[in-house]
Amino acid sequence: MIKTVEWTNEGVVMIDQRLLPTQEVYPCYTTYKEVAEAIKDMVVRGAPAIGVSAAMGIALGAKSLPEEWTEFTSQFEQICQDFAATRPTAVNLFWGIEQMKLTLSACKANKLSLAKTKEELIKRAIAIYEADIEANKQMGRNGASLMPDEGVVLTHCNAGALATAGYGTALGVIRAAREIGKNISVYSDETRPFLQGARLTCWELQKDNIPVTLITDNMAGHFMKLGHIKAVIVGADRIAANGDVANKIGTYMVAVLAKENNIPFYVAAPLSTLDLKIKTGEQIPIEDRTSREVTHIKDQQVAPDDVTVANPAFDVTPNQYVAAIITEKGVAYPPYNKSLEKLFE
Repeated sequence: MIKTVEWTNEGVVMIDQRLLPTQEVYPCYTTYKEVAEAIKDMVVRGAPAIGVSAAMGIALGAKSLPEEWTEFTSQFEQICQDFAATRPTAVNLFWGIEQMKLTLSACKANKLSLAKTKEELIKRAIAIYEADIEANKQMGRNGASLMPDEGVVLTHCNAGALATAGYGTALGVIRAAREIGKNISVYSDETRPFLQGARLTCWELQKDNIPVTLITDNMAGHFMKLGHIKAVIVGADRIAANGDVANKIGTYMVAVLAKENNIPFYVAAPLSTLDLKIKTGEQIPIEDRTSREVTHIKDQQVAPDDVTVANPAFDVTPNQYVAAIITEKGVAYPPYNKSLEKLFE
């Protein structure tokens, strides 16, 4: 299994996803600020992986804080704020931060020493990592039956092991479906402008010997119309209480095309991606990223100098386009304002 992020005694180790697929490099980040910068710069990306990385980064930062409660608490809060400022759309980031805050509160309530508190924060970060992998595997088992017995499944962006602690959300469902004998292959949208589908999804699936065909983003409708695609499955960065889904830019376009061609559009995401405090997708903050991601592919310029660029990193797919939302606690169907809430019971 690909190790997207890992806790070590030296620091937090991540696979640098900016260098894939041509280089497989695992730098070690030894300060919390380096981990936060790695999240912001997309060394690590994908909502669940961001949440896990933030938890590990907070534990790493706490290790070096002063052995005095007032100063420790103040600096711990600043560390959490620094992580909260890295990526605004992925709710798993804020979930991971909150889990670490709750751990600190429990340690205080139990009157643990600061040394013991630091140990507990590390244990909690590792537990979040382990729980994410298990959740992804259960999600895969829950969603495998929804996949066609044979044929092509389309995915957008990367919702695999690289977007999580391991195994994956959308790709986890595909993996699980193949494990029970379903003869499915994958069409992977390239996913401009950061090319997560081309660089990451294809790399992952090739490693697992799962047949994959790379297509450009503007080919999806063509292949749907020809009848090549039997289902679509994607991950998510935040899901509102009504089932509106924020995911990588271009997801909405794919969902509309799927609806037009009577192809089921599924979303796979852990409960930590559900934000029931937000009623609809209109309330989800959308991150804007640098224009260079659009005007360049790596160091190659592909647009004129000084051209005006819009680069929202995500879009919101309204719930009427979503056939089902697959989680580790089960599969939710419309109406989502009722079915999603039941998953937490």
